[in-house]
Amino acid sequence: MILGGLLSICNVYTGLKIGWGLNMSITGILLAFVLWRAISRASAGRVSMMNRLENNINQSVCSAAGAISSAGLVSAIPAVTMLEGTVFPWWQLLLWMSSVCFVGIAVAMGLRQQMIIRDRLPFPGGLACAETLKEIYNTGAEAVRRVAVLGVGALAASSLKIVNILKVTKATDLGLMVNGAPASKYLLALDPTLLMVAIGGLVGLRACISLLGGAILAYVVLAPWLVNSGRTVLDRAQAAAQNATLPPDQHVVPFGEWLLWPGVTLMVVASLVSFSFSMPAILRSFRRTAGTVSAEDTGEVSRTWFFVSLVAALVLSVALQTWLFGISWWAAIFAVLLSFVLAIVATRVAGETNVTPVGPMGKVTQLLFAVMLPKNASANLLGASVTAGAASQCADLMHDLKCGYLLGAVARYQVVAQISGAVVGAAVGSAFYLILVPDPANMLLTPEWPAPAVAMWKAVAEVFQRGLGSLPPDATTAMLVAAIAGIIFPVLEKQLPKKAAAYIPSSSAAGLAFVISGTNSISMFIGGVAGAIIARACPNWSKRFFVTLCAGIIAGESLTGAGDAIRLVLQNAAR
Repeated sequence: MILGGLLSICNVYTGLKIGWGLNMSITGILLAFVLWRAISRASAGRVSMMNRLENNINQSVCSAAGAISSAGLVSAIPAVTMLEGTVFPWWQLLLWMSSVCFVGIAVAMGLRQQMIIRDRLPFPGGLACAETLKEIYNTGAEAVRRVAVLGVGALAASSLKIVNILKVTKATDLGLMVNGAPASKYLLALDPTLLMVAIGGLVGLRACISLLGGAILAYVVLAPWLVNSGRTVLDRAQAAAQNATLPPDQHVVPFGEWLLWPGVTLMVVASLVSFSFSMPAILRSFRRTAGTVSAEDTGEVSRTWFFVSLVAALVLSVALQTWLFGISWWAAIFAVLLSFVLAIVATRVAGETNVTPVGPMGKVTQLLFAVMLPKNASANLLGASVTAGAASQCADLMHDLKCGYLLGAVARYQVVAQISGAVVGAAVGSAFYLILVPDPANMLLTPEWPAPAVAMWKAVAEVFQRGLGSLPPDATTAMLVAAIAGIIFPVLEKQLPKKAAAYIPSSSAAGLAFVISGTNSISMFIGGVAGAIIARACPNWSKRFFVTLCAGIIAGESLTGAGDAIRLVLQNAAR
């Protein structure tokens, strides 16, 4: 649980930077292996080494805690604060995050036998964890080498971050100009830290090329045109000064806020279109298939556990929505029941593809809430966060259950571990969220904290709340063009032969480039290129260690950044 709490910090930090988190299963496995090995040796064997089934339990805790960011901490919660000014104290976030996770965990209890044992879905993440556990406990030296690589990456990233915090280094645009101004004014520079480089290495070259292309279109082509035409200005300070002289019904915005709309549209439409191609998997999630349960499988969660958990999750989530946020009881019940269904859908897709469509699932709920409660931003965002968090936890637990099934683990123990991880992740993650961004309205959607997931959820809620008339000039046209692109590219990707489809840009990545700064896209492109070169030059090393190296870099910089945020809070409090 201590490891899980630390890893939840990493994902909250990373989520506010780039909009998504990382699965912490393998990282938790490797860290626990080395930790317990060190404890065992230090105690001269009096404390026994953690075995692989115990590490499977540890994996469930760490992955559940790490996934807490998907329950709203880097999306719906700050979006509500920015839209309505609602400030959530820690105890409310703890209760809310935990209840959202319980919804997904309860659903997963009833899916194990059908999806893992009867349908034998691959759940690739669970397979990878099972193979990792088998490998490190058969050959412990390999695990030590992997953790050494993890440590080197963490140390390097942490050191560079400390140097940057001390202002020895800073981002530079190399003296390049865009539209007669320094490139940094248009959010284009080289970042001296490694977090985004590591993220790019994990994302892959195709997505990183799409990110760079999107950044060039956004910040080299569109942003200068917007500023020159008077549709936008360079930054918020100029926007505030100019708005002071305009009539009340007119306003200008920084170019970044204009670019947000086509970027969000491209991501949402492309995600939903891509998801629509999973309809066969969706239909199969509601159809029982023939199959037999192995006689050796004695770890199944009982029906009593399942039904009691399902009812408890429903009652708890509905009660908290009505008590804490004033959401109508019928709307709260609808949100939870819809989340049950969409969690099944997302988990089926994850089992077949290893990708959990958390964002699209949340958008489905936002759309339906826009019809039922069109002016209630809290209901729109928080109801959708139930869906997104439940889908994430459900799919996450199913990957862990797949791993446990292959190792002969007891599923009931894994469920208890998942609940424990969700609670500790909610406790620690919520605390660090409040420390990192005490003022979301002024701190988020900035170069320091781009928070693209917050931008997306907030933008969708605003459109549903106020209508398209509140958009900046010509943003509606840009959204229409983005929506068309969001339909065409995913369709081409699915319909073209595999070799040809590889050259179709990633719509989600290109849309993301409009929401995050060009500096982040450049860093991620560098990471993607570096990963491709290493994979070609050293394929064996890359297969064994590259993901571990990137995970270490992300953990090192995230924890260092979080620690610096705590230092600043304490420093300000002392004053």
